[in-house]
Amino acid sequence: MKIAILSRDQKLYSTKRLVEAGEQRGHTMRVLDHLKCNLVLEKKNPKVIYHGEEVVDIDAIIPRIGASVTFYGTAVVRQFEMMNVFSTAESQALVRSRDKLRSYQILSRSGLGMPKTVFTNYSRDVERILKEAGGAPVIIKLLEGTQGLGVVLAENEKAATSVIEAFNGLKARVIVQEFIREAKGADIRAFVVDGHVVGAMKRQAKEGEFRSNLHRGGSAEVIELTREEEIAAVKAASALKLGVAGVDMLQSDRGPLIIEVNSSPGLEGIEKATGRDIAGQIIRYIEKSV
Repeated sequence: MKIAILSRDQKLYSTKRLVEAGEQRGHTMRVLDHLKCNLVLEKKNPKVIYHGEEVVDIDAIIPRIGASVTFYGTAVVRQFEMMNVFSTAESQALVRSRDKLRSYQILSRSGLGMPKTVFTNYSRDVERILKEAGGAPVIIKLLEGTQGLGVVLAENEKAATSVIEAFNGLKARVIVQEFIREAKGADIRAFVVDGHVVGAMKRQAKEGEFRSNLHRGGSAEVIELTREEEIAAVKAASALKLGVAGVDMLQSDRGPLIIEVNSSPGLEGIEKATGRDIAGQIIRYIEKSV
């Protein structure tokens, strides 16, 4: 097969591993910078032009779309879908996962555990917001934040008021979430491919930090999920209709709580923590689906 990876940098670990895994299984791999793809629309003849040439004979794509270019990236994915090319992440699923509020609404409707979450239209009634979120401390998140950026821990009502007012002044949409004390600065990343958990790691925030993202200096170790955690991860990916997903959850006294479902999860942390060939699992998923 001919498989294209939509990635802005072919030197990234995830991109290199996917190319390597695909070539090892006999496929022709190509890396396309989605921001340099031109889309041609005409009656029943959609085209993708890359560096002046039409992209043809692609059997599948693996979108590695950064959050900052979601709009154009999903347009490129949608164009390939119109050309009957299989995608490991459908364009609509990408859009759903990138909209934190929408994804939380979908997860809530699906009956999945999640921290209490409050979203308002720039409300100044911080006391009521905190009450609905379970009281201070609370986590305040920008709707567009990624990799731990735009996430603030407000220890008390005064701090929460200051942060919310600051974001409101910038016309930045935020959600306020319950702080899960028993998680102790750790979360779980479960990597789901084709409805199965193919690897999981526990990420621990560095001392003095509450965000466990590896980009923020957190550490990772392999973990065996409980049956309840595994079911939650698979159900979360399914709810957002993602064939490949990184499901982040907290361990709480009331069971696993989903905090995010990532549609372009990185491979470096999970492969190095687990020692598993996750890239190969994604290629096998494509082989099964195409």
